[in-house]
Amino acid sequence: MGNIFGKKKQTRVTEQDKAVLQLKQQRDKLRQYQKRIGLQLDKERLLARQLLKEGKKDKALLLLKKKRYQDQLLDKTENQIGNLERMVQDLEFAQIEKKVIDGLKAGNECLKKMHEVMSIEEVERIMDETQDAVEYQRQIDEMLCGSLSQEDEDEVLAELEALTKGDVELPDVPEDNLPEAEEEKPERERPRKKPEREMLAA
Repeated sequence: MGNIFGKKKQTRVTEQDKAVLQLKQQRDKLRQYQKRIGLQLDKERLLARQLLKEGKKDKALLLLKKKRYQDQLLDKTENQIGNLERMVQDLEFAQIEKKVIDGLKAGNECLKKMHEVMSIEEVERIMDETQDAVEYQRQIDEMLCGSLSQEDEDEVLAELEALTKGDVELPDVPEDNLPEAEEEKPERERPRKKPEREMLAA
C-alpha cells in the first residue's frame, strides 16, 4: 500500500550543501578535541603541583613539557577551526549570490518576454493615438468656448455662482385661497334615474 498521507516534497541537496555540512562536522570534531585536551591539561597541571609537593621535580618538569606541547596543539586547532568557519561562511555567501544571480536571470527573461509582447513600434503607436485624442479634445473645447459670446459666458458664470450659494430663484407662492370642493349629496337625495322602459313609453 502507498503512503496514505502522500509523498513528502523532497528538497534537492546540492554539492555546496554537502560541502558546508562536512565542514561544519569537521569543525565540531575539532571543538570536541579542544574540550577533551583542555580537561586533560587541567588534570596534568594539578598533577605537576602534587609532584612538586612530593619533591619529584624531574617528573613534574617532564609533565609540564608535555603540557606545553599540547598547548601548542590547541593553538593550531584553534587556527584550523577559524579556517573552517571562514570556509563555511564563504560557501554560504556563495550560495546566496547564486540565488541572487538566478533571480536576476529569471527577471531578465521575464522582461525579454514582455518586450516581445509590446514592441517599440507598438508603444509609439499607442503614444501617437493618445496624443491625437488629446489634440482632438482640445479642438472641441476651443470650438465650444468660441461659440459663446461674452454675455453668455457672464450668464453661465452667474448661474454657476447662484447654484454654488444655493440662491436659485423659485416661483412665487400664490396668496389666494383655493376654492372649496363641493360636497357630494347622499345617495338618497340624488334624483332617481328613470328605468329605460319608462323612457321609451314616454
